[in-house]
Parts: sequence; C-alpha cells; structure tokens
Amino acid sequence: MHFPFSINLMSSAELFHEHAHTLWDELADFEASQADEALHHLMKKLCELVGAQNACWVGAVRLSGNFPGDPVKGWRPRLVRFLHPSPPLDDGVREEMKKLEEGCVDETTVQNVAGAGTFRVNRLADLVPAEWFDSPYYHRHYRGLGHADAIWAGFPINADTETYFGIHRDEEHPRFTVEERDTLAYALRGLKWFHRQQMLNHGLLVASSPLTPVERQVLNGLLTGLSEKEIAAAQGQSYHTTHEYVSAIYRKFGVNNRSALMALWLGKTS
Repeated sequence: MHFPFSINLMSSAELFHEHAHTLWDELADFEASQADEALHHLMKKLCELVGAQNACWVGAVRLSGNFPGDPVKGWRPRLVRFLHPSPPLDDGVREEMKKLEEGCVDETTVQNVAGAGTFRVNRLADLVPAEWFDSPYYHRHYRGLGHADAIWAGFPINADTETYFGIHRDEEHPRFTVEERDTLAYALRGLKWFHRQQMLNHGLLVASSPLTPVERQVLNGLLTGLSEKEIAAAQGQSYHTTHEYVSAIYRKFGVNNRSALMALWLGKTS
C-alpha cells in the first residue's frame, strides 16, 4: 500500500517540538555538578533552534519593592553569563549596572520587569515602539555590540527569583519572527526545574526558600542603612534574633556581609 509522501513529513512546528523534547532530555542527563556545562548547552541549542548567534542568561533576585523611585521594582541581576563572552559584552554589562545604580533603566528592561511573576517571551518589537530602534540605547547596547535583534524570556521561579534569557541575532540576519519567538517559548516553558537548579548551584538559596515576611522587613531595614540594633528595636526583637534573620538573608542571596548585599542592591553582578 502506498501513502502520500506528505504524511512522512513533519510540520515545522512538530519538528521544533521534537528538537525541544530532545533538548529537555539532554539537560536532564547533566549531573548536578555540571551546572555551567548544562547552561552553556542550553544556550547553544536555543541559538541553533532559531538561528541566533549569541545568548545570555541572567539570574535575578528581588531585594525590595518598597522604593517607589526604583524603575525595576527591587529586581537586581545577581548572575550574568554569555554563550560567547567578550570584553565588549562585559563592558556593556558594567555600563548597564552603573546606569541601574543611577536609576536610569531602558524601556526594554522596564517592560520585561513589568511582567515579573509570569512566564513571558517577547521580541524587542513586542516590548517597544518602532522608533526605539533609532534610539542611542539601541545603537550602543545592541548594534554597538554586534546584536541587531533579540528575544527576551522571563521565567519566574518564585516571588523573589527569576531568570532571563536573551537570544541575539547579528546584523547579517533578519529580525526574529513571531513563530521563532513562540518556538523559544515552547522550548523554555518546561524547564522550571532547570532554572531553579541553576540558581541553587550558584548559592542563591532564595530560589527554593523565598524570604519570609519578617525577613523581608529586616532586609528593608538593611537596605535603608539601619543597624541591626535599630532593626531589632523597630521589629520588637532581640538583637540575637535579628542577627539570625540577617544571617539567613545573607545565605539566601549568596552574600557574606552587608557590603556585598549593598553591592547587589546597587546592581553589581557576579
């Protein structure tokens, strides 16, 4: 019996889904000690999936939502990793962090953070109007670094942690399509376990243990410059109890002291 040739062909969507399923299986085969290798593999495969040339991963934490002048609502990058790192990219990250410290945040970042708490995947064209592509920011931080377009994915782990993927194309390729955006969304949607494991492997225990309400209040005191004794008095706690909360906060954010915590608040990454 002969069947039409077409039934032997997979549709583009089915083919993309098959690649995604293979990727999920490959990631599951990495040992817990191979977190960096697994992340590199994921970024490489995502680029191959949609014909991109570079990718970055950002592990972000929420420090405080009580500062109304903060354009990113207390979210701070804790870790940044590139598939193909380079000195210009590293310099670009440092420049971005300096602007964050000054309260100057680009519209694309503001729009990404506005969706915190929900899984979202957007092209640049989904986040900003067409005139943004003529802005100094785009020419400095995208085209100036060899990136003409990007897809950004935000993945909530819990109320205090999220991860972001940026998938980049160079100027020799067309901008991303809606179909390519949706392909990446499908590939990333089933990987919550992976995102959490990445954060935990880098010492960010808050990925599995969000701050308690009391820890949140103590953290706000730390960020506003109060001493532990002053925080204890404000909370009606003993100094010893407050110190235990402070130590727990440091452990959850993967820092060792208040200086490192404040560096994180000011946008310093590791």
